[in-house]
Amino acid sequence: MDGLDSAQLRTLAAVVAEGSFDAAARLLHVTPSAVSQRIKALEETVGQVLVRRARPCVATDAGRPLLRLAGQLALLEREALADARGPLAGGGRIRVAVVVNADSLATWFPAALARLPQRAGLSFDLRQDDQDHTAELLRDGSVTAAVTAQREAVQGCRVLRLGAMRYRALATAEFAASHFPAGFTAAALASTPLLVFDRKDRVQHRFIRAVVGRPLDPPVNYVPSVPAFSEAIRLGLGWGLVPEQMAQADLTAGRCVDLAPGRHLDVPLYWQHWRLESDVLNALTVAVRAVAAETLR
Repeated sequence: MDGLDSAQLRTLAAVVAEGSFDAAARLLHVTPSAVSQRIKALEETVGQVLVRRARPCVATDAGRPLLRLAGQLALLEREALADARGPLAGGGRIRVAVVVNADSLATWFPAALARLPQRAGLSFDLRQDDQDHTAELLRDGSVTAAVTAQREAVQGCRVLRLGAMRYRALATAEFAASHFPAGFTAAALASTPLLVFDRKDRVQHRFIRAVVGRPLDPPVNYVPSVPAFSEAIRLGLGWGLVPEQMAQADLTAGRCVDLAPGRHLDVPLYWQHWRLESDVLNALTVAVRAVAAETLR
């Protein structure tokens, strides 16, 4: 098989990132016909369909490894060019895509970015997903690194344990008195409104099962925003699990109570990133591990 063409790989990445051949053409400053020809040529080289022509376009299973390769080559190329040109010449922009779970993004993760050495032209594309699903974006090559609950390394990636995010069950005192007069019992939990971040979020249900020993199906209110989630608890719309870092302020101020004192849920988190010798990626990893060690369990 002939070697892979870098322009074709860049075009594949553009099609998937932009969602269409026309949008990729605008990004690359070429015609849609040129985009189509490059993708067709790459598919002929590989002998597989690499892009599912849909709205938006997505990489097929065969296309995902090449999409990951395209991202890796782009990162190394931009980094090498920046180093070769030097800071005064302006080496071009280096963009690193990272997917992070919502609670980490709302608490400790931004501090890791702030701890990075200042480097001109470095920018981040932060994406949000549930910690049980963030590794999927590593598999398809959409991101360079991920904060994930998956401890098994994605193919072509390194994995490092960060620690555990601890969650505590909160509600207002009035809500607790009304819905849990006999305590955090299975009967009360089965009928009491529960706040859940989104349909991927199973943290609350895991906690219920750990406490009562069996799964329950309580009424659920979905609140897909970290600030709104905490505010919904404070307004008495339901109970929910809140990261300990955020919960402490409401507990100290008396705005909320701990529904299950002495009980908590620890969610282990891992840092997975492409197996590359990249100065930017190495610096990001050092910063992430340092801040996680200071804030996670």
